[in-house]
Amino acid sequence: QVQLVESGGGLVQAGGSLRLSCAASGRIGRINAMGWYRQAPGKQRELVSDIIIGGSTNYADSVKGRFTISRDNAKNTVYLQMNSLKPEDTAVYYCNADVLGLALKRDVYWGQGTQVTVSS
Repeated sequence: QVQLVESGGGLVQAGGSLRLSCAASGRIGRINAMGWYRQAPGKQRELVSDIIIGGSTNYADSVKGRFTISRDNAKNTVYLQMNSLKPEDTAVYYCNADVLGLALKRDVYWGQGTQVTVSS
């Protein structure tokens, strides 16, 4: 089993910044990708950004130029630096990891979610 522990959410004014962290632990053979999704009230969960094992990154159009994803492979941790936050960024942010376990079984894991609230 693999556990994902998120931190860094909170309340911030529009234009402010937050940094989310997500640390993976457990029976990890290799992490193929880690990323962040978000879900606002009444909306579907959507991809915000992810980073693949080789280091390539993807961003939702709505966050390009404002958010930056990074990864510390030694710590099995992914970060999301969020700048110039807007009220529409308000959501619960979920960490996601595509993991090849020690038994060579591939699974996708989710964190418990962290609330990000941006006030206008």
